[in-house]
Amino acid sequence: MRIGMGLNYSGGFAETVEEVADLEKAGLDIAFVPEAYSFDAVSQIGYLAAKTTTLELASGIFQIYTRTPSLTAMTAAGLDFVSDGRFVMGLGASGPQVIEGFHGVKYDAPLGRTREVVEICRKVWRREKVEFQGKYYQIPLPAEKGTGLGKPLKIINHPVRDRIPIVIASLGPKNVELTAEIAEGWEPIFYHPEKAASVWGEPLAKGKAKRDPSLGELQVFASPALAIGDDVEHMLDWVRPGLALYIGGMGAKGKNFYNDLAVRYGYEKEAETIQDLYLSGKKDEAAAAVPDDLVRAVSLIGPESYVAERVAAFAESGVTTLTVTPLAADRAGRVALVEKLRKICG
Repeated sequence: MRIGMGLNYSGGFAETVEEVADLEKAGLDIAFVPEAYSFDAVSQIGYLAAKTTTLELASGIFQIYTRTPSLTAMTAAGLDFVSDGRFVMGLGASGPQVIEGFHGVKYDAPLGRTREVVEICRKVWRREKVEFQGKYYQIPLPAEKGTGLGKPLKIINHPVRDRIPIVIASLGPKNVELTAEIAEGWEPIFYHPEKAASVWGEPLAKGKAKRDPSLGELQVFASPALAIGDDVEHMLDWVRPGLALYIGGMGAKGKNFYNDLAVRYGYEKEAETIQDLYLSGKKDEAAAAVPDDLVRAVSLIGPESYVAERVAAFAESGVTTLTVTPLAADRAGRVALVEKLRKICG
């Protein structure tokens, strides 16, 4: 089992970079740099590449709507170059609140666009002349849509790798099926080991049936909160607000992917209650309404023996990387948690 971590640089990027160097020594395998509607991930990853030596560096995530497919490919190739082949491209559709609300771009056809973006990226990395006539992207741009002066080009530089790993963040059945078909890795949110097969088993199987063997086995990246000790039970409450935010507030009524996931996990009434409370401004009440067993299932919080059992459950369900959020007050505490988890994972 590999260990990853999503970085939070809101408290200061320089401090985060210093901590990452310690985490690398402690056994961290991969760090995901978020983008959302904060600073871009690219500049942060480039800086981290110069300050680390073995750690894989991933975008968490590049949004398919905010860069052209060719620029996405160029950016990934550039990050792979400055990191000596340590970049992993996290890719996803995000959601309409961010894409339309912050970027002013129409949120449409996430499945079709994702497939075409991946195909175009791989053409670029293979240094093929980029000729692509898809439903959503046409390269070169047809004459009737532009000046008519465009011509097929290939990337000037030679990428370090002609196949940069792609990890797709996806939740819905069709999205997960597509991920299992075309990507090296899959990044679900709020991963529940005991319910993964019933929620995602069928779409994963359908996607894998169409998968190119050259992609290898699908890597699965789960993202549990982490706290190890005999006195960490109270930290379960630290997880509730995040779950409430996504289940209740990350989208509108009838258009919230994370609420849909909670329903598929079997928490239909609870998901409705959380959303109603959150959208009415009662965030604390919404957090309190998150079911205890859901909080425990998607986290690694408890004594070392319990965490070891949960790690085994994640592994048994198909998880290959635990992208943890260490619940500690300071840098030393977070590093210590990664070291403990490294011993558990072997």
